[in-house]
Amino acid sequence: MAKKSAVQKNLKRMKLAKKFENKREKLKKIIMNKKLELSERFAAQLKLDKLPKNSSKVRIRNRCGISGRPHGYYRKLKISRIALRDMASAGKIPGIIKSSW
Repeated sequence: MAKKSAVQKNLKRMKLAKKFENKREKLKKIIMNKKLELSERFAAQLKLDKLPKNSSKVRIRNRCGISGRPHGYYRKLKISRIALRDMASAGKIPGIIKSSW
């Protein structure tokens, strides 16, 4: 089980990213628009820098929904490899069985 503080910190980042998503997108479009004046683009860059760092999507870490484990994460199932194996062995995931030979 992962530290509760790390899981909570990641949840906080998710909330911030969702809150500032539209604002960040608009500012990035202004910054990338080469037709605008340099001063206007620079002002948009300064506004983007003023936003919280944790409101960026790249700061969010994929974590297991069951254990909070950050490594060995399956995106499709949103769980870690260890949780996947436990659930598969218990027969909780349809279509997946532990192989044996």
